[in-house]
Amino acid sequence: MNHALEPTDVDMLEMGRLVLDHVVDIVAKIDARPVDNVANGNVLGPLVDEFLAPPPETPGDVRQLLDRLDRASLNAWEASGAGNFAYIPSGGLFTSALAEFYARALNRFGGVAFVAPGLIAAEESVVRWLAHDVCGLPAGSGGLLMTGGSMANFSAVVTARETRLGENIEQGTIYVTRHTHRSVAKAARMAGIRRDNVREVPSTASLAMDMDAARAMIESDKRAGLRPFLIVGSAGTTDTGAIDPLTHMAKVAADHDLWCHVDGAYGGLFRLTERGRDRLSGMALADSVTLDPHKSLFLPFGTGALLVRDPRLLFAAHNETGAYQQDYVSTGGLPDYALLGPELSREVRGLRVWLPLHVHGVAAFRAQLDEKLDLAELVYEKLRLVPSLEVPWRPMLSTVVFRVRALASGDADEATRRLLDCILADGRFSLSSTELDGRQAIRICILANRTHAGHVVELMDLITSAVPE
Repeated sequence: MNHALEPTDVDMLEMGRLVLDHVVDIVAKIDARPVDNVANGNVLGPLVDEFLAPPPETPGDVRQLLDRLDRASLNAWEASGAGNFAYIPSGGLFTSALAEFYARALNRFGGVAFVAPGLIAAEESVVRWLAHDVCGLPAGSGGLLMTGGSMANFSAVVTARETRLGENIEQGTIYVTRHTHRSVAKAARMAGIRRDNVREVPSTASLAMDMDAARAMIESDKRAGLRPFLIVGSAGTTDTGAIDPLTHMAKVAADHDLWCHVDGAYGGLFRLTERGRDRLSGMALADSVTLDPHKSLFLPFGTGALLVRDPRLLFAAHNETGAYQQDYVSTGGLPDYALLGPELSREVRGLRVWLPLHVHGVAAFRAQLDEKLDLAELVYEKLRLVPSLEVPWRPMLSTVVFRVRALASGDADEATRRLLDCILADGRFSLSSTELDGRQAIRICILANRTHAGHVVELMDLITSAVPE
């Protein structure tokens, strides 16, 4: 094989087929492997050391290098496996990977529109669909695709800060709950907001933001000379999938001239379903919304979105110009994404979303999300019949939380942790834990596109056989 930096057509075909063979072999056997497939230290140490070695001066063999990559990939969590119920699973659709290969191999620049207008139009069609059809934002809304919810939340905080505070940020205050994703507090810190100016609003019994308490805190801060400027609601918390009262939140924000941001990284795309649209109706009133297609559209990691009611405010918060940009030309209304977010150099990111939507059709994604809602209800109904288990909250989305009931003798938290260890030791399923109301709890998040009713029934059988008497 020619090792020049510009391979021949024959070499490209050979390398491409080799990569495809390896990928298909691994993906085809995904459900035959344990979910947590990370090897023990005796194997993992040498593997890590091998990959930490610097690159050689002389060419390597592609086949041998792919074999090495396989060993690394197989010593990892099966994030897309049917048995992955931990944290928030990601799908990694093959059609999205194909689109990404196409985009990366051709290497078109995605920061400004005039250099690749057709590809930017494809990306913009996805952005407008997410803004209008999914989030329910009005005509003229828009945004951009980002690497994930953390970057989207960061740009939302920056836009809110610029729009509501300008340069006077010292007294700016933000309102969240204990269950708001940690990326929001991190974003506030990176945006220059004082740590103690991120207010934690109490939650209701359903773990949603207490809006009466939020209003009282905002009014108190105003009287103290502070400048409330942003309130953040969750369209599905990571812990339980709880949904904040988004309609009420938008009203409080409007009454006090706050920017209203909804973090829908996990749950926002459930608006594709009838149940999700009903439960998340207030999302359409937000000033900005974060979505993560790498979660609820089953796409590869690194695919997020920030949607805003008024893209001009996004531009005002992020645009900086240089003399070298004087040759840029207008492209008939297509946005320059480098002027809407923190990234100047960026790939054409939209094809990884555009191709799966066009290949499979939106209805296929809607059906998958409806199935996940149904499966969460099934889990809830099954677990609440187990006498020794407590299932405190009916799922709003696709996450079910449960724990061992308080014991007459012994530690219920310790019993909950032992139950989780027992489930994980089986090897077929990966679940994760959290702490709620000062007590340990186990989470089941049903979101992988490969997860179906049979997998959930197997998990329920394992749990019911492992619970303490």
